[in-house]
Formats: sequence, C-alpha cells, structure tokens
Amino acid sequence: MERTVYVNGKYLPESQASVSVFDRGFLFADAVYEVTAVLDGKLIDQAGHLARLKRSATELGMVLPCSEQELIQIHHQLIEKNQLVEGGIYLQLTRGNEGDRDFSFSDGIKPTLVLFTQARNLIENDTAQQGIKVISVEDIRWRRRDIKTTCLLPACLAKHIAHQAGADDVWMLENGVVTEGGSSNAYIVDQLGRVITRPLSQDILHGITRASLLQMAQDLDITIIERPFTLQEAYAAQEAFISSATAFVWPVIAIDEHRIGGGQPGPVARKLREIYIEIARSRAI
Repeated sequence: MERTVYVNGKYLPESQASVSVFDRGFLFADAVYEVTAVLDGKLIDQAGHLARLKRSATELGMVLPCSEQELIQIHHQLIEKNQLVEGGIYLQLTRGNEGDRDFSFSDGIKPTLVLFTQARNLIENDTAQQGIKVISVEDIRWRRRDIKTTCLLPACLAKHIAHQAGADDVWMLENGVVTEGGSSNAYIVDQLGRVITRPLSQDILHGITRASLLQMAQDLDITIIERPFTLQEAYAAQEAFISSATAFVWPVIAIDEHRIGGGQPGPVARKLREIYIEIARSRAI
C-alpha cells in the first residue's frame, strides 16, 4: 500500500508529494524535525515532542504554520490513513522557499511542513533484546546540538563508518568525553549501579525519551548523576545503553570491542525499557 503523506495542508500519495527545489530545507538544511513513536495506533510522548519542536523553531526564528492541536490532528489523520499500528511519524519544518537560492532570508517566508509515517517493530525488536555494539568517533557537529535540525550529515557519515566496522552505531566524543550516540542519548551504569549521563546543554539534544527515563529511574530509586563521562569510564561500566524516540531503550553491549557487562544486556537497561513502554502506553494519545 502506498503511503499517504502530508505536505503543506494536503494529504497526498507519497509518489505525488513534492517540495520546491528552492526550498531552504533542501538547499541549506534550514529545517527542524521531530519523530514521534506510535504504539497501538497512539502517539507516545507527544506533548514533549511538540514542545521541543516549538523550541527548535523559535531558536531559529521559524514560525509553526498551524497550532499544536492541528499538528496532533495531522498525526492522527496519518495514523488512520496509513493504518499505522506501530512505528513512527516524522515531521519536518523548513524555513520555506523564496524562489531562488540565497544565503540570506526574509522574515515573511511561508514555511514548508511535511509529515510521513514509517511502520516498524518497536516492541518485538531483536536489537532491543540483544543489545548493540558501538564504536567511538570524534564529534564534528555544530555547536547547537540542542536544536533538532535536519543537518544530519555528520551523524550519517558516523553511522556509515560504524557499519563498515561491523558495529551498529557510534558514540561521539569531544575533548575525551562522550556527547551522545549517532541519533540517541548515551548512558552508563557504574559499579555502584548509578546511571550517569551528560547534563543538558547546547552540546547534546534534549531527548524527550531521556526526560521520561530519568524521572522513571528516580521513581525506581535508581541514582541519577548528570555529568560528562569519559570513554575510559564507559569501557569500565557495569552497563551502557541509549535512548531515543523509536528505540526507547537499547542496551549497549560493546564499545570499541570492549565488552560491557560481559557482553550481555544489563538489568537496569532492561528494567527501564520495560517500565518506559508500560507507562508510555498508558499515557499515549
């Protein structure tokens, strides 16, 4: 079945959907995006994703072309039209098209809004059960990683390097400490069972799943320490894991061929994934 996508107010078959070659999202990656997980045909953590979308747009001087309630309705329409039970919905907002290529832009451009669905198994997922292997690479991204832009070339190249090396993903390094994964937040569990993750700043994306996980961990009396951690600390960790909108929680079982936790998913990551899915489902809209 051909997917139905949303482009600037219209629901179209994907084969008929298009944007201008002069759109600034295409020419300059002048765009922001969000990904919302779908379970049982419902949206997970939607309020957080819409709040972050609004923040990203505001930081770049973009204006949302419709209200938050209208965006929720568009998401639900796409779920219905595509009969999506489990997967994700991608939203991309670009600054728009002024009719030609120019680095400068005016404030009155009409933004471009695109949404599309992807069906995938989020719950019965072999990767979540087996864990992933990552390699470390230098973080070469720009210095406003807190803004969720579509400028993802560094992450694409890093993931390609990982796959060529027989790994699943990367952990990126800056000045000897881990920033985050290729498209995820990064965590370790030390020998005392404490979860350590980098604090929020302009150096990392403010993960929506991350925020939920940290609250759940506190509710489970798991100690959370928000501070930078080094690659050597990660090598010596009792556990490691990542979080993202559609992965939820995936254990990391090896970093640069250093086995973590004996090369098996650990209990903290497994517990947080289980609790997150349970609570997220109960709050889905």
